[in-house]
Amino acid sequence: MDGKYTFERMNKELDDGYIIFYTYVRNRYQLFKTSENSYTQQLLTENPKNPLPRLSIITHKRLKEIFPYMENIEYKVSNN
Repeated sequence: MDGKYTFERMNKELDDGYIIFYTYVRNRYQLFKTSENSYTQQLLTENPKNPLPRLSIITHKRLKEIFPYMENIEYKVSNN
């Protein structure tokens, strides 16, 4: 990947229908846009010492807050 991955680029890719995979606080997630200002975040890893909701809805504001802490970001085109 050339240069630094930016929030603006991720936001555009989500708008274009991409599914984003990332690690946040040692957990792996899948993220996709469900509607304007609404994103579905699905937990892909399971840690019994740190139980988290498997599926949650987050806002654009929350996405922007956690973006600086996301690691190992990957993406793919949705099959929808």
